[in-house]
Amino acid sequence: MLALIEAAGWPIWPLIIASILALAIIFERTYTLRHRQVLPQGLLEQTLEHLRRHGTNPDLLRGLAEGSPLGRVFAVGLRHLGLSRELMKESLEESGRAVAHDLERYLTTLGTIAAVSPLMGLLGTVVGMVEIFGSQSPAGGNPALLAHGISVALYNTAYGLIVAIPSLIFYRFFRGRVDAFLVEMEQETLRLVEIIHGERK
Repeated sequence: MLALIEAAGWPIWPLIIASILALAIIFERTYTLRHRQVLPQGLLEQTLEHLRRHGTNPDLLRGLAEGSPLGRVFAVGLRHLGLSRELMKESLEESGRAVAHDLERYLTTLGTIAAVSPLMGLLGTVVGMVEIFGSQSPAGGNPALLAHGISVALYNTAYGLIVAIPSLIFYRFFRGRVDAFLVEMEQETLRLVEIIHGERK
């Protein structure tokens, strides 16, 4: 591994940092964006049952707010039970935007890594080409410098793509998952509003 880094030269270091950061984001988002953690199954039914038996109380609201992103939205809705349907929906939409922002955390960084990594690899390629041309002289080229320049150019290009491709795949995957969560969350929230206001049983 150290031999590879030496062969690739200094331009490989930004790519190594980007790859470590991308891996950390991928693991963190994989753990955080689990369906049962974001949208616990049966949460709406449990909330409504608790509401019918005990009404709104601080324990229910705190449990919802701390339990899951969907629970945070439900907690806001239950805090505004006395409001009209329109005002309640407005407060839920504001809460939903905050939850959406949390679900999308770090995805912009991952997308940036996917977009910039090939450019960092290209920078390494250019540095390698400069070394290749610098090794040439009218009296003849230095084979060691020529080989090193080729190594820098090829290794950085390859490593830039190795970092960029998985980062882009996971960025698209997480974006799709967040979008699906938000649609499902909106449907569950709408059901809550309709049930509370007597429009649905």
